Amino acid sequence: MDKSDILEEEMQKSNKIIKEISDYYTSRIVGQRNLEISLLIALIANGHILVESVPGLAKTTAAKVLTESCGGEFSRIQCTPDLLPSDIMGTENYNAKTSEFETKIGPVYANFVLLDEINRSSSKTQSAMLEAMQERQVSIGGETYKLPDVFIVIATQNPIEQEGTYLLSEAQQDRFIIKETLRYPTANEELEILNRIENNVFEDRKKVVSLKDIKYLQNLCKRVYIDEAIKKYIISIIYATRNPNKVIRPQFAKYIVSGASTRATIAFMEASKALALINGRNFVTPDDIKLLSYRILRHRISLNFEAMADDVKVENIIDAIIASIKVP
Repeated sequence: MDKSDILEEEMQKSNKIIKEISDYYTSRIVGQRNLEISLLIALIANGHILVESVPGLAKTTAAKVLTESCGGEFSRIQCTPDLLPSDIMGTENYNAKTSEFETKIGPVYANFVLLDEINRSSSKTQSAMLEAMQERQVSIGGETYKLPDVFIVIATQNPIEQEGTYLLSEAQQDRFIIKETLRYPTANEELEILNRIENNVFEDRKKVVSLKDIKYLQNLCKRVYIDEAIKKYIISIIYATRNPNKVIRPQFAKYIVSGASTRATIAFMEASKALALINGRNFVTPDDIKLLSYRILRHRISLNFEAMADDVKVENIIDAIIASIKVP
């Protein structure tokens, strides 16, 4: 039953804002519908997103398009092994003229921060992002600087090239509300990309909504209704990742090393509310949870080497878990 206190005119405004962003995205990006949905979820839930794919599938372009659509400030950080935390966060520089130290804020201070190939940065630099992502603030020279209200980290990584990379720790991955994986475009989509490039479609940049509109969506998202039964459904799914032997068949359970944290439970709730708004609803359904299962869990369930040897993907485990939980 829908018990939301969201008014019809509020939903109409929400639908209009989301449609404006979506239309602008599809006018610039060919295909990649799953990435569009994931970016919108991260935007509305004010969370961070990890995107994994081989190079050249429009990850950077999609991040820029999202920024352009709402007139936000964009910052791209190319991660390399020699990248220092101060290169991202900022540092104190000594001014010889004034004989004083001056604070220089790093590129992390933006609305949309693209961490390109995050797994190429060292563990020290990766961990430096934790405070920014979780606390939404940075500390420089003993002073704390609050990041913008709309602050979203879009991190990318290449799954096939491992030389010179550093695996993201479980704690770092857990900070991303969702993880999206991209596929190659179809032949027709690739033809459309060529036609759009030839017609200079990508040169036409414009702002279609404002950061104030984004804050409106984020505040409205918190008021989306989620029933107690669906909350218990989420908890049952998370419980299954931690206690697979009690829920799924042994042939799948044996592959799981560790399950999802409470942060995954919260991510399910926040992302499902955002997905409900994207679909024009002011309440969450069990189907929202199912649709989010890969995005929420694929980077939070750790598998052993036996799974790799047997070519068992984390998505196979998630499917087994979802199939074993009773839908409310």
